[in-house]
Amino acid sequence: MIKKVAIIVLLCIGLVVIVDKVVMPLYISQGTVKVVPDVLNMKYEDASARLRQAGLTGIKSYHVKYLSGVDSNIVLSQMPEAGVEVKPGRNVYLVVNKLEKPSFPMPDLSGRPELDARETAARMDLKLQDVQISSVTKSEDNGRVLSQSIPAQTMVKAGSAVSIIVGRFEDSAEGMKKLTVPDVLGMSLDQAEQAIADAGLKLGKVTTEYSASLVPNTVISQKPAVNAYVSPDQLVELTVVTSE
Repeated sequence: MIKKVAIIVLLCIGLVVIVDKVVMPLYISQGTVKVVPDVLNMKYEDASARLRQAGLTGIKSYHVKYLSGVDSNIVLSQMPEAGVEVKPGRNVYLVVNKLEKPSFPMPDLSGRPELDARETAARMDLKLQDVQISSVTKSEDNGRVLSQSIPAQTMVKAGSAVSIIVGRFEDSAEGMKKLTVPDVLGMSLDQAEQAIADAGLKLGKVTTEYSASLVPNTVISQKPAVNAYVSPDQLVELTVVTSE
């Protein structure tokens, strides 16, 4: 009988120990939660530090697409959201803007209606810097893009500026006095100036743009664009490469 009582006592003691050392800590830990703080619009470093103070871990993540004009160090969204209860040490994903503008081939806008060209430029985050009007003798060219300042398939980045020339139908003899802008892209400045003169036009403003990979004094942009239909007094503006 004494042995049975001793065994029961030992079992009770063991049960108490198990409850005290195992069950209760587990129960308490399961009930411990952290509330995710609001770190939206904070700098990533500050947001990460605030999460650490809250017992959580910030993980940098990037937005699915580049957002023009948005600081790449500002938290745009977080997951889980602010106010959600989570376990200690939980990862909180902080979404920031991509660091670099993505590159992509310049779309071919030639032949498209002006509205279509505008919508395409806006969708691809291209800045339609200038829209010029040029007379055309064919009614089917009325309101359509005749040329663009950046050739199709040229690699560009979001935010790049492009200008287009749109046709306007003029059924008159005056419309026949127009001249075609020659293609001088890739020429040296001297060669381009001669080609412009041969086309009956004059060279206008020449600007420079630095490049470490292109040959200095090479024409990389022209305005009006290639094959634009312009008046004889239209000046052709060029951009050339400089190594300094």
